[in-house]
Amino acid sequence: MTGTSLQVTKTPRRHNKYLVLIAVYKLLQALLFVAIGVGALRLLHKDIDDVLMRVAHDLRFNTESRFVDFVLERASLLNDPLLRRIGFGAFCYAAIGILEGIGLYLEKAWGEYLTLIITASFLPIEVMEILRRLTMPRVTILIVNVLVLIYLTKMVIDRQRRPKRSRVAQH
Repeated sequence: MTGTSLQVTKTPRRHNKYLVLIAVYKLLQALLFVAIGVGALRLLHKDIDDVLMRVAHDLRFNTESRFVDFVLERASLLNDPLLRRIGFGAFCYAAIGILEGIGLYLEKAWGEYLTLIITASFLPIEVMEILRRLTMPRVTILIVNVLVLIYLTKMVIDRQRRPKRSRVAQH
């Protein structure tokens, strides 16, 4: 073999499993918001009461129950402009979630900072929602987001403490 035909083999870099886990969480959240956006837009120009009654009937809910009445009462507040705003907001939030997920998966500093900022900004709202009405899903989401915030804060602080030379060598 000559020196020109040598191939450099690199061992694949292993991903930080916690960053991958957080990335998957963010991408699943984004998928949920895409579904919400699509659902809101699909309800445009439709009689929402009829749609919800059909869903309740298909799911074999008692259409005379207080739950169905509550949902129908809340749904009467929806109109086309509000559905468009819900769809737009859901798609925007999904786009941010996709950015967070990709940035974290690729282990980019901007992804960590973006996730830190977004996650921290929603914590007060999550706490207020728990104070308004305590439910297990709300508490679970708050705990997961606090753990994400703590982990990413630790990563960012550790990166800042590392000498600059070792940071350049890693990227």
